Amino acid sequence: MNFKLNWRGTSYGVKLPEAKLTAVSPIERAPLPEKVIITLHQNIGAPCKPLVKRGDKVLTGQKIGDSEKFVSAPVHATISGEISGTTMLVHPATGQLVEALIISSDGTDEWVVPEAKDAIDTLSVEEILKRIREAGIVGLGGAAFPTQVKLSPPKDKRIDTVILNGCECEPYITSDHRVMLEYGREVLSGLNIIRKVLSPDNMYIAIEDNKQDAIEHVRKLLASMKLDRNCKIVTLKSKYPMGAEKTLIQNILAREVPIGGLPMDVGVVVHNVSTARAIHDAVSERKPFIERVVTVTGAVKEPKNLLVRLGTPLRDLIENCGGIDGEANEIILGGPMMGISQFDLGFPVIKGTNCILLKKSMQSKEGDCISCGRCLDACPMSLMPTMLVKYAKAGRYDACKEAYIADCFECGACAYACPANIPIVQYIKIAKSELIKRAAKK
Repeated sequence: MNFKLNWRGTSYGVKLPEAKLTAVSPIERAPLPEKVIITLHQNIGAPCKPLVKRGDKVLTGQKIGDSEKFVSAPVHATISGEISGTTMLVHPATGQLVEALIISSDGTDEWVVPEAKDAIDTLSVEEILKRIREAGIVGLGGAAFPTQVKLSPPKDKRIDTVILNGCECEPYITSDHRVMLEYGREVLSGLNIIRKVLSPDNMYIAIEDNKQDAIEHVRKLLASMKLDRNCKIVTLKSKYPMGAEKTLIQNILAREVPIGGLPMDVGVVVHNVSTARAIHDAVSERKPFIERVVTVTGAVKEPKNLLVRLGTPLRDLIENCGGIDGEANEIILGGPMMGISQFDLGFPVIKGTNCILLKKSMQSKEGDCISCGRCLDACPMSLMPTMLVKYAKAGRYDACKEAYIADCFECGACAYACPANIPIVQYIKIAKSELIKRAAKK
């Protein structure tokens, strides 16, 4: 069976209502929380083991969890205070229980003694990667893959192109947009550090055409920092999911990542703009990754972009935005397309949290597929969602595998386009989960 269609250029995807309520809202620093909850598994890869115990005093920026595994990222105290307990939380992305450390604030926000700063030109690639790793940086576009691993491709994988992703194509989310406008110099400094590590022939900054202010601002910064000869801005059509890695690579370079492959297989590395800013902070400023910009939006009285300490409970941020407005009955970590519903307002902000969206959700009755083909037109990976749903419902998971289900990155464009309200992504998630279980038993 071969249910993979040929690539259709830019004809895929869906046009969504943007709802960028906070596009012109400057970033505000959120008040320091009275307590933070630091989960020990905030990345794709191995979880951390605690380096502290109940009753220990910790300083802001102190490493409190780490792993010996290569694919991992340490976690740090994001406020100063005392380790007042531990708890178990359900990780929103995996549904698995993860251990977390609770820090009660002492009100001082006392930092660890900063290490000496060095000029970037004096640092070796190995030292740069070590600083990125020790800072605990992961991909901040949502994937949360450890950044130092992404910047350490195998020797046989020559990286000729780096793409900095500033598309932010999901509705509501504006955190990356504001980072480009307010931390643009740090973003480009981070890109320059990436350039030193990978030595690519080409660098591109991808920004959708609905962010003209960011395009102009970044263009001026490139010129003032004398990076415009080495880097080009690519303006892309505002369409979902334009910001997906494989989509960017296809549209900018006309290269197709092989089935089951990674961008490095076609000589490309893609990083989010907020990740680049975190790289600057880690390498140039010697700061661990303890805070990020989060959009709090939807059914709140005052939608905002907040600079938030990791581990801050969601409830604190919603209150900082004036509380819930109206009859919201759902809170989503991320955007409305790929975000994950969260049932606990006490759950903390983690490294991959770029948005907190409150909305009123209406239950829709699932109908029968009418074979209209809209899901096929919407799929950026040229899959056949109708067949995947058919096989998943029948328990034919091996057939799902043969129909390239692994290539689906669950963007939700198919479900959005479906007039029958079929929860296509949910069926795909179930099938993937079953395939993982079967593989584990072999």
